[in-house]
Amino acid sequence: MQRPKPLRQDQLDGLIAFSVLARTLNFRAAARELGISPSAMSHAIRSLEDRLGVALFARTTRQVGLTEAGVRFCQALLPALDGIADAIGAIELLATEVSGELRLNVPIAVAPKLVADIVVPFMAKYPDVHVEVHASDSFDPVFQDGFDAGVRFGETLDPDAVAIRLTEPFPIGCYGSPAYIGSRGEPVAPGDLDCHACVGFRGADGHVQPWNLIVDGEHRDFTVAGGLTVSDATSNLAAGVAGAGLIHAAAPLAEHFVSSGALVPVLGPYWPMTSGLFIYYSGRRQKLAKLAALIAFVMARTAQSAAVIPPSTNTADPVR
Repeated sequence: MQRPKPLRQDQLDGLIAFSVLARTLNFRAAARELGISPSAMSHAIRSLEDRLGVALFARTTRQVGLTEAGVRFCQALLPALDGIADAIGAIELLATEVSGELRLNVPIAVAPKLVADIVVPFMAKYPDVHVEVHASDSFDPVFQDGFDAGVRFGETLDPDAVAIRLTEPFPIGCYGSPAYIGSRGEPVAPGDLDCHACVGFRGADGHVQPWNLIVDGEHRDFTVAGGLTVSDATSNLAAGVAGAGLIHAAAPLAEHFVSSGALVPVLGPYWPMTSGLFIYYSGRRQKLAKLAALIAFVMARTAQSAAVIPPSTNTADPVR
């Protein structure tokens, strides 16, 4: 069966005028309903009939009626117009009501706290919203994959991203267990890492990431080696606590283990600072009601304002 040819814009002209006139069978009433003049209404119907090559209405100065062609056209067209009206209504509903599915893409290590601190309270306030939190360190194009918003470091955001700060700037630190430090000694400079077992962190790009440290005021990458490589923040911290070697981890994630004495911070003067984490959405995209509600909710809880994040030449590591 041959597929119908795509519609042209000019083929749609006059269809609404036809549907209203078919219902009212009165040119003046139809024109008044559409907010146009009777002459414009007459012109729209005459142009439609000329394009179709058939009369749709039988009309005199006193009455208007549908021809056989008009009746068939009406029977086929009106359900299609109803479907278009339903589609427009569904979109308008998304733009005005806080409901539907809201999809968020966040780093794996951030997901648990985001769910507890933001998502669950937000859903309690807006029970008609279904939230999907996709935890991933892949840093794939968020909007191309159909997500409404994402969580990233400020350094990794597109120049036109609109973002709200979730955390203050924080360092990426180096840590080891007391047992490991006791047996191998504490490194005092980045060059000492060559003499230590360091837990590797394999990123979403498949590469084991170097440790970025500040030396003489500049960022420098150090290739480290050890017997263990992991690919998620939880395993990275567990490896450090278990004494597998030194680890490179976000300070907020390691804070609990430092406080309990399970980890000891090392190389503190060389730790780099990140800009912190932001929830962001496209600056080119009109916010739907569900997304606007989430942004307002986050801003209220963090007392932050939306801002365009400037581009940066520094690239932060995934939270680990």
